[in-house]
Amino acid sequence: MNWRSIKAIYVFEMTRTFRTILQSIVSPVLSTILYFVVFGAAIGGRIESVEGVSYGAFIVPGLIMLTLLQQSVTNASFGIYFPKFIGTIYELLSAPVNFIEIVIGYVGAAATKSIMIALIILATSTFFVDLRIEHPVWMVAFLLLTGISFALLGFIIGIWAKNFEQLQLVPLLIITPLVFLGGSFYSVSMLPEGWRTVTLFNPVLYLISGFRWSFYGVSDVPIAVSLAAVALFMSACLGVIWWIFRSGWRLRP
Repeated sequence: MNWRSIKAIYVFEMTRTFRTILQSIVSPVLSTILYFVVFGAAIGGRIESVEGVSYGAFIVPGLIMLTLLQQSVTNASFGIYFPKFIGTIYELLSAPVNFIEIVIGYVGAAATKSIMIALIILATSTFFVDLRIEHPVWMVAFLLLTGISFALLGFIIGIWAKNFEQLQLVPLLIITPLVFLGGSFYSVSMLPEGWRTVTLFNPVLYLISGFRWSFYGVSDVPIAVSLAAVALFMSACLGVIWWIFRSGWRLRP
């Protein structure tokens, strides 16, 4: 394992983030705080608690997960797409660097940035509501697993995309609606039976439910099912990336 090449890619990506700190960190944090204020004030006044948790505190895990998923996908997809766009991807592919090292560098940097933003939002939310974290180890585990998994998905999207429009297609039209419909602002138990069944087919539900369980000990699905869903999704992404580098799909002319 060439740790020097991994470090070079990782440091380059992290440096790019801090050069554009307003866009990379401050903007998503402010957007999430706006979500929190609007939903907490508009809906929280009508819903006192959900499953024994105040509504303001109940939506915090969902807001963190919303930002984590969006930022993981966006950071990883742009990180690998930009070398394709300017043509330097061929220099990287011809260098004595294994594809595993390339993935670790780009995905590791994207996951680090998204988890860092998620932790900032978590700290900021304590100024608005009283939070408790019953399972801090599992909370960190879900952050890491989710951040890495969706950074892998973003890496795939960055290779698949042929232009900047396609780069934004999945985060805006797929990831965000799935998060909103995945119980980020409500409990699945509040839905009618038919919609509850439909919601169970939303893969993001299992991520949000498991993450919320690490806070309050309540979940819409069993915690073991949530962990299995994350593991299955990560395995699928790793399999696709392995196939991409083996076949050269969208990497070589």
